[in-house]
Amino acid sequence: MPTRGVVYVHSTPLAVCSHVEWAIARVLAAPVNLKWTAQPVDPGARRAECGWSGRPGTGAELAAALRQWPMIRFEVTEEPSPGADGERFMYVPGRGLFRATVGAAGDIQLGEDRLRSIMAAARAPEALAHALDKALGTAWDAELEPYRYAGDGAPVTLLTRVG
Repeated sequence: MPTRGVVYVHSTPLAVCSHVEWAIARVLAAPVNLKWTAQPVDPGARRAECGWSGRPGTGAELAAALRQWPMIRFEVTEEPSPGADGERFMYVPGRGLFRATVGAAGDIQLGEDRLRSIMAAARAPEALAHALDKALGTAWDAELEPYRYAGDGAPVTLLTRVG
């Protein structure tokens, strides 16, 4: 059963734009020509978005392909589909890749075992709060938020994975 998602390239140097398109095209097995716009938060950088459809797991493949350029900031989302959870990937230079399971509303889902493990390891309320922030990707969200806001109203390209 196919699923769909979105790739948000929040910030990339101009020289890397074509490489990003090639990486996405390799994963989707379809040509990609994104509409790049200026990223006001990062002068000289570009941003683009593209919706995609494909088989479950395509989001992880896209994130793996894009993280090869450590200077870009990106997010990849994959909606839940029958028999497969949704996923969200965020990448920030210097912080690395964050991955989380997401529900139908796009909220990060923490399983019972993970919550129990976090609670068992926390020795104080501050440690519990820190562990929950880490599990929810709060630091990645905080760093990406200015880049997201700067992209409001930007054009979105729709792509389909072939095969």
